[in-house]
Formats: sequence, structure tokens, C-alpha cells
Amino acid sequence: MKLSCLPVSFFADITAGKLTVADWARMGASLNLDAVDLSILFLPELTVKAAEAIRYQVKDVGMSVTMLTTYPDFTHPDPQHRARELDQEVQAVHLAAAMGALFIRVTAGQAHPETSVKDGINWAAESLSRLVDTAGNLGVKLAYENHAKPGAWAYTDFSQPPEIFLEILSRVSSPLLGVNFDTGNATAFAADPVVFLDQVLRRVVSVHAADTSKRGQLNHVLLGTGVTPFRELFHHLKLSGWDGWICMEEASNQGRPGVEAAASYVRRTWAEA
Repeated sequence: MKLSCLPVSFFADITAGKLTVADWARMGASLNLDAVDLSILFLPELTVKAAEAIRYQVKDVGMSVTMLTTYPDFTHPDPQHRARELDQEVQAVHLAAAMGALFIRVTAGQAHPETSVKDGINWAAESLSRLVDTAGNLGVKLAYENHAKPGAWAYTDFSQPPEIFLEILSRVSSPLLGVNFDTGNATAFAADPVVFLDQVLRRVVSVHAADTSKRGQLNHVLLGTGVTPFRELFHHLKLSGWDGWICMEEASNQGRPGVEAAASYVRRTWAEA
């Protein structure tokens, strides 16, 4: 297992310029992470030049980028808007490649009130299929996640319900589209997160280690202090022979100590699972 981290606790500081990507990478290196994760919101401009600059900033402190998280909205009721979202996501894959990321996290889109379940599934599956066709050969693995509600969105994730996520995933059978299994989302929204993991296990390419304080709602807490069954989930992953990237979604707002405690917990629990 290799360990990375998406610094949700530092999103506001990084996007405001109070903390640089280099600062975050340096912190990750000092905590012995194997790499760091970034959000597309961290880029000062959506250009290959800006992405390459970030790649070298991270490399200069001895680190690399595991995953670039993005938030495409392929379920918008306006077809022109969906077309723009697809164009922007193809561009995002190019940016991920330019910064040397192994994965790019993709979503289905928002649960727009005007979008029916049938239409949303069709639109999301169509857009993800086209994304695979146009950007799947750039050396970056597409990792599909059923999210909760990014700060940039007005509505929750359309494929937050596991049955919708599974249906969309079944419509896009390409091996170029894998799953980013989010332990917090699974615990909050699936009837049984371990059963849900088993349903997607063969397509899991990365794991977002996140914790929630309650079922039915994603309420981020320090990893290991909530109700997420990490030991059972890790045990199932290890039984299957999975030994990939665990990317902590650290959102406890405890700063560096939160990242350090989360990393210690994940490493210990993985070893014991």
C-alpha cells in the first residue's frame, strides 16, 4: 500500500494563496507520505504551463502527485452545459498528465431537481464513455467516485445513492474507467459499506480514506474517530490482493497534526487488517 493525502483541511488556505502547493508537498514529504493529492481548484490558471509548474514545484521537494480531483457535472439539464463540462474535463485530464498525476478523480454530476434519474444515468454514462474515448490514452487513470457535495456545487452528487452509482458504472465497462472508493461516502450512504466495496472491488484503482461521525450523512472527522469500518474494509481489500494507493481525504481541520494522526492511523490499521 502507498499513502497519499488530499488536504481538504487546507483547501481554503491554498486557494487563497496563504499556503502554496510547494508548502503542502513539503509537509507531505516531512510526514513520509509517498505522494500528495491536489484539487483542480489549486491551479492558478487551467493551462498546461501552470500544471507543469506545479509538477516541478512538487518534484523539487522530492514528491509527486498521485491524484488530481475534479468535479465534472455531466447531469446538468442543459445539453450545451454538459458539452462544455465534457470539454473542460478532457482539458483537466491533459492538465493531470502535465503535472504527472497517476489518477484523475471524476464525478457524474449534481442531483439537479430538473434531472430525472433515467436521464441523469444516461447523460452521465454517455459523458464518461466519451471522456474515456477522448482522454483515456493520456496515461492518466480515470477514477469515478460517488461523491457527497463539493463546495463548488449547489446540489449533492447525483450518483450518491449506491444503486445509481453502480448502474452508471455498469454502463461504462471500459477498463480505463476505474473506481475511487471513498470509505466515508460508502459508510454514510450505503446500507453496508463492506458489501458496497465488494460490488465494485474489481474496478477499484484508488481509495479515498475518509471518516464520518454518522450514518446517512457525511460529516468529516479525523480518520479513526468516526463510524467508518476501516479494519473491515482494509481486510477485504487485502484479501482480494489489492495493494494500491490509499489517498486520505483529511478534512478534520486540525492542520498538520490532523494529517499526521490520520497517516499514523491508516498505516497501523492497514498493517493490522
